[in-house]
Amino acid sequence: MSEASAQTFEQLSRQLQEEQIILSAAEVHGMLAGLVASSAPSKEREWLVIMADLANEGHKFSDSMINTLEVLHQQTIVGLSCSELSFQLILPSDDDPLSERLQALTEWAQCFLVGFGVNQQNLAAASDDLKEAIQDLAEISKLSTDVASGEDDERAFFEVSEYVRITAIMCFNELSTKPAPAPPTSSTLH
Repeated sequence: MSEASAQTFEQLSRQLQEEQIILSAAEVHGMLAGLVASSAPSKEREWLVIMADLANEGHKFSDSMINTLEVLHQQTIVGLSCSELSFQLILPSDDDPLSERLQALTEWAQCFLVGFGVNQQNLAAASDDLKEAIQDLAEISKLSTDVASGEDDERAFFEVSEYVRITAIMCFNELSTKPAPAPPTSSTLH
């Protein structure tokens, strides 16, 4: 994990705790990345309304949190669109216990799927590779955090986190040019 990513994780964790938002930094970044990767960017700040709804029980974020999220949103777009694959997951430092890093990775994957699902409930038009990667992400989100801290476990964690990172980039590359689907309209009167 990059040092900058770990620092962002720590700063965002502190801010979330101060603002009494129950999600972890990994969950917030995963959700944001899922929103960004699942459709073309909106002209408005719709993503911020969705984030408030999902992450803050529908309450408006503080100005400080809005600023933090806007910076993180922009960094996520830049990272996902970078031809050098510079996108990084916001996770704890490599110095933290493996079980904590794995917990954060599973939270990131779970919330990526939540954000992704807001815009992409139907993957019928997605490539077979992307469909498989999303299914794999769902399995990764269920991984047990009961692990040892051996070299093999560290290597496995690195490989899984790289797969998650590349899956997010793949989603962005395939779907970021497509507008978010319009909500279904019903002609039934109630």
